Amino acid sequence: MPLVVMHSSPLLWVRVLAMVFACVAFSVALHGGYVTGQSAGDWSIFSWCFSFAGTLLVLLVEMFGLQARIPVSWKNFPITFACYASLLCLSASIMFPLYFLKGQGQGERRDFRIVSTAFSCLATVAYLSEVSITKARPGEVAGYMATAPGLLKVCETFVACVIFVFISDPVSYESHAALKWCLAVYCICFILSAVIIVLCVGECTGCLPFPFARFLSAYATMAVIMYLSATIIWPIFKFDRNHGGTSTRPSDCSYSSRVCPWDKLVAVAVLTALNFVLYLADLIYSARLVFVTV
Repeated sequence: MPLVVMHSSPLLWVRVLAMVFACVAFSVALHGGYVTGQSAGDWSIFSWCFSFAGTLLVLLVEMFGLQARIPVSWKNFPITFACYASLLCLSASIMFPLYFLKGQGQGERRDFRIVSTAFSCLATVAYLSEVSITKARPGEVAGYMATAPGLLKVCETFVACVIFVFISDPVSYESHAALKWCLAVYCICFILSAVIIVLCVGECTGCLPFPFARFLSAYATMAVIMYLSATIIWPIFKFDRNHGGTSTRPSDCSYSSRVCPWDKLVAVAVLTALNFVLYLADLIYSARLVFVTV
């Protein structure tokens, strides 16, 4: 019978609090928030449930000492999950009140939604605290995902996923070949970053036929160049009148309770620039990894 081992520590209590906060958020929303059946509500419920289930799994594995039997790197998996959970809860903390509290009157349903929003914010803080506690310190030997480049990879893939959501509903990349290039940039960089995360969590980096550190540096350089082009191209073909774009916000957007298509185009432009900055920071860290560590 597995031995149950529980050592009290700040990390343990942060994980327990994060799990409890996420559980309260989705439980209250499902009980009296009436948010299911809508994309923003379903996304928020998924974010909280996914975070709760993953944290519960991490706690159970560590409680029963099963780290060696799990087919993943335990130096990389918990912090990778915590980083994704913090981003998911953060997105839910932003989207949920925008869709379900803005313009709503008083009532019991609104109170439930306020409680869910508050606990979602608390869960976000708890997961960010977990990431802060478990990330690598200078001079400390840790898994790649616990380092700054590893955490940046998580952020890059998450931002790309949000971009995919905005450009697919409605489809906004088919009007010009340059916009299809932007889509290719998002897809290629997302896939390669996701592959790197999987290789690190699965401890498969040693199977590559080339040095992993140099691959990271070369990929980061390519991603910076590609995202720089997308950061320039997307606004030109979406907001410049000479290229068929719309420079001003349509008047009908002011009367919509949801995010209008033009707002989504702006969000894609902002998120593209954000990912460019993330990849640039990734390149700087990866270059240091090659030329300083190797």
